[in-house]
Amino acid sequence: MPEIKNLKKASNRILKAIKNKEKIIIYGDADLDGTASVVILKEAIENLKGNIAAVYFVDRENEGYGINKNALSFLKRFSPAILIALDLGITNFEEVKIAKKLGLETIIIDHHQVIDSLPEASIIVDPKQKGDNYPFKEFAAAGLVYELTKVILKDKMSNSLDNSFLELAALATIADMMIREKDNKTYIEKGLQSLKNTQRIGIKVFLEINSLKIFKEKEKVQKIVSALNASEIKNHLTEAYLLLTCQNKRKAENLVEKLLDRNEARRFQIKDIVEQVEERILDSADSIIFEGDIGWSNILIGSVASRICNKHKKPCFIFKKRKESSMGAVRVPSGMDAVQAMKSCQKLLMTFGGHAPAAGFTVKNENLEKFKECLIKYFKAI
Repeated sequence: MPEIKNLKKASNRILKAIKNKEKIIIYGDADLDGTASVVILKEAIENLKGNIAAVYFVDRENEGYGINKNALSFLKRFSPAILIALDLGITNFEEVKIAKKLGLETIIIDHHQVIDSLPEASIIVDPKQKGDNYPFKEFAAAGLVYELTKVILKDKMSNSLDNSFLELAALATIADMMIREKDNKTYIEKGLQSLKNTQRIGIKVFLEINSLKIFKEKEKVQKIVSALNASEIKNHLTEAYLLLTCQNKRKAENLVEKLLDRNEARRFQIKDIVEQVEERILDSADSIIFEGDIGWSNILIGSVASRICNKHKKPCFIFKKRKESSMGAVRVPSGMDAVQAMKSCQKLLMTFGGHAPAAGFTVKNENLEKFKECLIKYFKAI
């Protein structure tokens, strides 16, 4: 069977960096898929005594998506170093060039759609890039990173480490709503089986907590996934990362309680925004739903877009309005492609990217109405 393109190349470069004690920066998206990817790779590199100089999660609320200039400005202090971008980076053309100038060699491990060309990174692992002949394309980023660690560790991958990584890959694949077929099906089945006897303190605490004991296995896993996705960022680290790498049970218990409480609060916040959107579109005959507000949280708009799209079966663009630009989440009904839709309007956008059913964008406020008109035209034509 063909291999995932550049997986061995990325493994060899990381092994060389470990051997030569080069500084390694692991840079991840802040959702559960990005967090799980970071934890898996970090623990694999640490297992081989690699030099991890920094772990950095992008703050979507303040920095937007992907590799960004603020983050690079912070990380240049570790230069020269390898910057391994997980669950992001495939559309960061300018930022990868800036990273290179700062002495940061970028390796991208991503699963989002490629748009026309690739950034000038040292190595790119993305099953959706041209020339990748691996038959399965719908990995979560954590699934790809798990495959990478198998190549990095080889016979040093113990059963307990393998199970621990599979647990995280399973949770991330579920969280990112990837199709449960082929490789993903394997991760989920094996990972959830291992989860019952997990050695990871943070997950153990979740499974032992009284409020979750009443739920069946499937519901319990969904509650854990939702709580981990409710994580916030402090000092460039997600709370989910702090929990999944936590070695102290008392600290883990406090973090779990905090995540469960916040997840419950977010449920009401999402419901409130959904109701606001519903009120606005009550008499709308538009073929798409296109709504934004300065008071909406960027962290919640993806969930809002999902709910609205599922109910109305229309392409849904929900955005947080900022002073000069807006950041949005996109969800489209089955059979439509959010990335292709935005590609047809890319001259109006600052950034965009993601998957066919779920994506994101940044647009200058002065272009919002033009963007909406362009999208209506695109969806009318398909």
